[in-house]
Amino acid sequence: MTLHIFGIRHHGPGSARSLRQALEQLQPDIILIEGPPDAESLLHLIPSPAMQPPVSLLIYTPEQPQNCVYYPFAIFSPEWQALHYGLTNNIPVRFMDLPLTHRLAMQVDKGENEDKEDKGDKVDKEESYILEDPLAVLAQAAGYSDGERWWEHMVEQRPDSMDVFAAILEAMTAVRDELPPREDPIEMQREAYMRKTIREAQKAGFARIAVVCGAWHAPVLSQMPTAKEDTAILKGLRKTKVEATWVPWTYSRLSYTSGYGAGVESPGWYQHLWQVKTEEENTHSLITIRWMTQVANLLREQDLDASSAHVIEGVRLAETLAALRDRPLPGLPELNEATQTVFCFGSELPMSLIHDKLIVGECLGQVPEETPMVPLQQDLIKQQKRLRMKPEVSEKILDLDLRKDNDLGRSHLLHRLNLLDIPWGQLQQAGGKKGTFHEFWRLQWHPEFAISLIEAGIWGNTIRDAANSKACDIADKGTELPILTELLNQVILSDLSDAVVYLMSRLESVAALTSDVTHLMAALPPLANVLRYGNVRQTDTSMITHVVDGLLVRICISLPGACASLDDDAAMAMYDNIMRVNSAIAILQNPEYLASWQQVLTQMADNQGLHGLIAGRCCRLLLDAGVFDVTEAAGRMGLALSTASEPSQAAAWVEGFLKGSGLLLLHDDNLWQLLDNWVTELADDAFISLLPLLRRTFATFPAPERRQMGEKVKAGDRKKVKHNTSRNSEFNQENAALILPVIAQLLGNNYELT
Repeated sequence: MTLHIFGIRHHGPGSARSLRQALEQLQPDIILIEGPPDAESLLHLIPSPAMQPPVSLLIYTPEQPQNCVYYPFAIFSPEWQALHYGLTNNIPVRFMDLPLTHRLAMQVDKGENEDKEDKGDKVDKEESYILEDPLAVLAQAAGYSDGERWWEHMVEQRPDSMDVFAAILEAMTAVRDELPPREDPIEMQREAYMRKTIREAQKAGFARIAVVCGAWHAPVLSQMPTAKEDTAILKGLRKTKVEATWVPWTYSRLSYTSGYGAGVESPGWYQHLWQVKTEEENTHSLITIRWMTQVANLLREQDLDASSAHVIEGVRLAETLAALRDRPLPGLPELNEATQTVFCFGSELPMSLIHDKLIVGECLGQVPEETPMVPLQQDLIKQQKRLRMKPEVSEKILDLDLRKDNDLGRSHLLHRLNLLDIPWGQLQQAGGKKGTFHEFWRLQWHPEFAISLIEAGIWGNTIRDAANSKACDIADKGTELPILTELLNQVILSDLSDAVVYLMSRLESVAALTSDVTHLMAALPPLANVLRYGNVRQTDTSMITHVVDGLLVRICISLPGACASLDDDAAMAMYDNIMRVNSAIAILQNPEYLASWQQVLTQMADNQGLHGLIAGRCCRLLLDAGVFDVTEAAGRMGLALSTASEPSQAAAWVEGFLKGSGLLLLHDDNLWQLLDNWVTELADDAFISLLPLLRRTFATFPAPERRQMGEKVKAGDRKKVKHNTSRNSEFNQENAALILPVIAQLLGNNYELT
């Protein structure tokens, strides 16, 4: 009876190749692998053609799905190759790590699930209890500054060899002797359980036992203490119910940058190493050539110059660098330096693209259909197939024409998933001619959505039922009108008719009790969107019209009183509310709504005690709507800017009237002259105090408008206003020179007027 310890590095292609060769030569009777015994019932799916790494085992507690652990595998992971070899050759395969039924019970006790953003990454295979990185220690002893590079050169890039495992065991034994781990109870329990599993295999009569574990654990598994000691360590472990499944994984989640404790820097590069060595025997030159070819193809896709000559020169430079550094063949550092020099002409910008697309890689795995899944996951897969929406790890822009049944169905699915807090798609702002009948979505699938689907399973067994139930639950808990109207908008977009009826009843009840006009105003825009797009989405909006009627009446009655005695901050908030309501009424295109709204705006514009910001904006809205003509607006501006008005009030009126656009000033000389006269007649101290406000107003103008104003001042285009007869009609150069610095300060942007 012999025990063979294979200390490997998680996700190392060189380790994987050497391990596969060693197993084929050893022909073991059983293979024990560092992994969760809770998932052994899923191992039979590994040989399936539909199982395409990267994939991950997901073990979670059904009551708290967020309390979970991920065990990712890539095609080049040594554990994956050991699993695949054993299962395809009818060799018993067992996981031997401490079961998650114990480890997740510990997390529940400690409340760790509330403190970890990515629980699986922190729990899974992370040897965080080591006082110092053992690879860094070995690298330093070998004259390397980086443990990652040392391991890659000594193990991952070396020819296939069984002798490497004996060397790893000897090296790790020395490191553990020099750097003993601190007393971490969980790690002690893990290693004790591994030894327990080995003893059970020995008692079962297996003659040749292969043990595949992280290199750090190899020494304590080759020289085992007594069974009694390990039994004492494992005594008293609590349990919790767990379930397991396979989920697709991505290379970006396999990298260090994702926070994964056992991650690698370059999974895309490691896949390249594995594929080339699998396809060809003489691979030393092909690794470099094919990598440079991939770089060239990627750059060409981005319309960047990359010729065959670049590939040839890049290969030559990488090989030269490797020779100068006494490397057997170019590694990733040499390839990156050659790429940046030859392809990128020294620039770092294209290297970011190469890093994301090739070095890390964009690869999303697949799992077989027979994989155990909650009903909600199964329904989503059916919906994705029916609507032809394949999940992808890379970002994709989806243009949906809502007049087409399939695109409308896609929109419903994405909105329902957002209601369930599964943001597969992010709705983008649409403009131009496509704005009415089109939606633009930015799609990107994340592996963590598997947990979100499990969590959302409490709401129903289908995406539609779950979204409907959750919307009703949110409606029950919602006490503010804006929240409910926004929810109604989401429900309409999701085509959840049952939730619409339920929400409308809830909405009317809350609206009847709401007296805060700001809440009423905030509630109107979402409803306006629902009414606007109802016909496009084939939705009955008659119930919503009744609510909108009531909201608008109450807004028109309450708004003038609510705008009285506002300070600057309250006036700015009310300004935003008025603009949103005005836009909503413009969307509705209802003559009765428009007439009522314009009547209220006129009433407020006539109110002399109203805050200048609100009064000025009301005047501007009425001018834009054609209720006021330019003469009327000029008269009101003249009144607001008269000497009887406080300078601060006048400046606020100007801000409200002009904010966002200065075209009126450019095209109407009377308005231009009124503002010019007011500014020039301000006292020095008043001008200094008002300058920030005026600069803020003029800063909202588009740059071309501000430039035209500067040109207009520079040209001296100042015409006499009819009612201002006291001014000399002749242009005075000296007076103009005095005004230019003032106008330059107003316009900002470092204008130099002469």
